[in-house]
Amino acid sequence: MSFAEEDYLLISGIQHYVFCRRQWALIHIEQQWAENWRTADGKVMHENVHDGSFNEKRGDIITVRAMAVSSPRLGITGECDAVEFRADPNGIEIFGRDGRFSVSPVEYKRGKPKEDESDILQLAAQALCLEEMLCCEIPVGYMYYGETRHRVKVEISPELRKKTEEIVADMHRLFSQQHTPKVRRTKACNACSLKDICLPAINGSKTASQHIKDNLSEEGIV
Repeated sequence: MSFAEEDYLLISGIQHYVFCRRQWALIHIEQQWAENWRTADGKVMHENVHDGSFNEKRGDIITVRAMAVSSPRLGITGECDAVEFRADPNGIEIFGRDGRFSVSPVEYKRGKPKEDESDILQLAAQALCLEEMLCCEIPVGYMYYGETRHRVKVEISPELRKKTEEIVADMHRLFSQQHTPKVRRTKACNACSLKDICLPAINGSKTASQHIKDNLSEEGIV
């Protein structure tokens, strides 16, 4: 199966989906967004990284910033913060460059490593796109965390690939249905920039009409 370009979903949405499927749907289906200090800080960091005119060569590594990637097979598109091409006799050829190179995506995050897999799943999706575009195999990628100033090596394992593809497939399913799912309120809701749009306190088992009826009853109107 191959997706048409107009049906591609954003790779960046994977992080939203893993954090909260409802948040992903509010942003990517309903086109709603709100900033908080976390999103604003992350935006500044990515603006500094995403200089598409910046290519750097240090030793045997060529670094390309803001590289556009996509996968017709998975129906996803986006930008890699950086892609490193490292001299490797078993790697691929690059137009205009001598030699062969291995390929690794690098993703930058403002905070520290998360407890969930949202960051590495986003990185894995970038690797899958690069493999499809460049006809190569990518065994590893890297995460760089601004808060810890630490770089983490991530193995693009068969299990990680499978989970990434399953998540992307479910994102396409929800998008095709234009469905915004309900979720249970958790402590993570307090850190979400969309909490005033999502209204997680009323996003439970009650219907909207039941919630209104209960509020009116409490005020003695009904």
